[in-house]
Amino acid sequence: MSAQVLRSPQRGEIWWTHFYTDSPGKNRPAVIVSHNGRNNHPRADTVLAIPLSTSIHKLGPGHLLLRAGETGLREDSAAWADNITTVSKAQLLEPVIGHRPLSNTQICRLAELVRVAMGCVE
Repeated sequence: MSAQVLRSPQRGEIWWTHFYTDSPGKNRPAVIVSHNGRNNHPRADTVLAIPLSTSIHKLGPGHLLLRAGETGLREDSAAWADNITTVSKAQLLEPVIGHRPLSNTQICRLAELVRVAMGCVE
Protein backbone atom coordinates (compact mmCIF):
# COMPACT_ATOMS: atom_id res chain seq x y z
CA MET A 1 0.00 0.00 0.00
CA SER A 2 1.53 3.35 -0.95
CA ALA A 3 1.48 6.52 1.12
CA GLN A 4 -0.83 8.14 -1.46
CA VAL A 5 -3.46 5.48 -0.75
CA LEU A 6 -3.10 6.01 2.99
CA ARG A 7 -2.92 9.43 4.60
CA SER A 8 -0.20 12.02 5.02
CA PRO A 9 2.42 11.04 7.59
CA GLN A 10 2.27 13.12 10.75
CA ARG A 11 5.08 14.49 12.92
CA GLY A 12 6.21 11.91 15.47
CA GLU A 13 4.76 8.92 13.63
CA ILE A 14 6.95 5.97 12.73
CA TRP A 15 6.67 4.64 9.17
CA TRP A 16 8.31 1.76 7.33
CA THR A 17 10.38 3.07 4.43
CA HIS A 18 13.40 2.34 2.28
CA PHE A 19 16.50 4.53 2.59
CA TYR A 20 18.85 4.79 -0.38
CA THR A 21 21.74 3.80 1.91
CA ASP A 22 20.09 0.46 2.76
CA SER A 23 20.54 -2.67 0.69
CA PRO A 24 17.88 -3.39 -1.95
CA GLY A 25 14.71 -4.84 -0.47
CA LYS A 26 15.57 -3.79 3.09
CA ASN A 27 13.03 -1.55 4.74
CA ARG A 28 13.41 0.10 8.11
CA PRO A 29 11.29 2.22 10.40
CA ALA A 30 11.79 5.97 10.49
CA VAL A 31 10.33 8.69 12.66
CA ILE A 32 8.79 11.61 10.78
CA VAL A 33 10.18 14.87 12.20
CA SER A 34 9.01 17.51 9.71
CA HIS A 35 6.16 19.73 10.85
CA ASN A 36 2.63 18.88 9.80
CA GLY A 37 2.28 22.00 7.65
CA ARG A 38 4.89 20.50 5.35
CA ASN A 39 3.66 16.92 5.76
CA ASN A 40 0.09 17.81 4.79
CA HIS A 41 0.88 20.28 1.99
CA PRO A 42 -0.44 18.95 -1.32
CA ARG A 43 2.70 20.00 -3.25
CA ALA A 44 5.20 18.65 -0.72
CA ASP A 45 6.30 15.25 -1.94
CA THR A 46 8.93 14.68 0.77
CA VAL A 47 9.12 14.58 4.56
CA LEU A 48 12.04 14.88 6.97
CA ALA A 49 12.73 11.55 8.61
CA ILE A 50 15.21 10.00 11.02
CA PRO A 51 15.98 6.30 10.53
CA LEU A 52 15.68 3.82 13.38
CA SER A 53 18.03 0.92 14.00
CA THR A 54 18.01 -2.02 16.38
CA SER A 55 21.81 -1.69 16.69
CA ILE A 56 21.54 -0.08 20.10
CA HIS A 57 24.94 -1.34 21.25
CA LYS A 58 26.49 1.36 19.03
CA LEU A 59 24.73 4.36 20.58
CA GLY A 60 26.64 7.55 19.92
CA PRO A 61 26.13 11.25 20.59
CA GLY A 62 23.69 11.58 17.67
CA HIS A 63 21.43 8.70 18.74
CA LEU A 64 18.33 8.56 20.92
CA LEU A 65 17.28 5.27 22.52
CA LEU A 66 13.60 4.45 22.03
CA ARG A 67 12.05 1.56 23.93
CA ALA A 68 9.89 -0.96 22.10
CA GLY A 69 6.85 0.07 24.15
CA GLU A 70 7.00 3.64 22.90
CA THR A 71 7.51 2.80 19.21
CA GLY A 72 5.23 -0.17 18.58
CA LEU A 73 8.24 -2.13 17.29
CA ARG A 74 9.24 -5.53 18.67
CA GLU A 75 12.69 -4.39 19.80
CA ASP A 76 14.28 -1.34 21.36
CA SER A 77 15.78 0.90 18.71
CA ALA A 78 17.93 3.97 18.26
CA ALA A 79 16.88 7.04 16.32
CA TRP A 80 19.96 8.09 14.35
CA ALA A 81 19.53 11.87 14.37
CA ASP A 82 22.91 12.22 12.69
CA ASN A 83 21.33 10.54 9.62
CA ILE A 84 18.34 12.89 9.21
CA THR A 85 17.23 12.96 5.58
CA THR A 86 14.37 13.71 3.24
CA VAL A 87 12.22 10.80 2.16
CA SER A 88 9.81 10.82 -0.72
CA LYS A 89 6.25 10.25 0.46
CA ALA A 90 6.05 7.60 -2.26
CA GLN A 91 8.79 5.65 -0.41
CA LEU A 92 6.74 5.52 2.80
CA LEU A 93 5.25 2.06 2.89
CA GLU A 94 3.00 1.98 5.94
CA PRO A 95 2.85 3.38 9.46
CA VAL A 96 3.94 1.26 12.40
CA ILE A 97 0.77 0.18 14.17
CA GLY A 98 0.38 0.22 17.94
CA HIS A 99 2.15 3.35 19.09
CA ARG A 100 1.35 6.93 19.86
CA PRO A 101 3.39 9.49 17.93
CA LEU A 102 6.59 10.52 19.69
CA SER A 103 6.05 13.50 21.96
CA ASN A 104 7.07 17.06 21.16
CA THR A 105 9.75 16.66 23.85
CA GLN A 106 11.21 13.61 22.09
CA ILE A 107 11.11 15.33 18.68
CA CYS A 108 12.86 18.39 20.13
CA ARG A 109 15.47 16.11 21.71
CA LEU A 110 16.10 14.67 18.25
CA ALA A 111 16.47 18.24 16.93
CA GLU A 112 19.10 18.88 19.60
CA LEU A 113 20.93 15.73 18.49
CA VAL A 114 20.87 16.96 14.87
CA ARG A 115 22.56 20.15 16.13
CA VAL A 116 25.18 17.99 17.88
CA ALA A 117 25.80 16.11 14.63
CA MET A 118 26.28 19.44 12.83
CA GLY A 119 28.68 20.73 15.49
CA CYS A 120 26.29 23.52 16.50
CA VAL A 121 26.50 23.07 20.27
CA GLU A 122 28.15 25.46 22.64
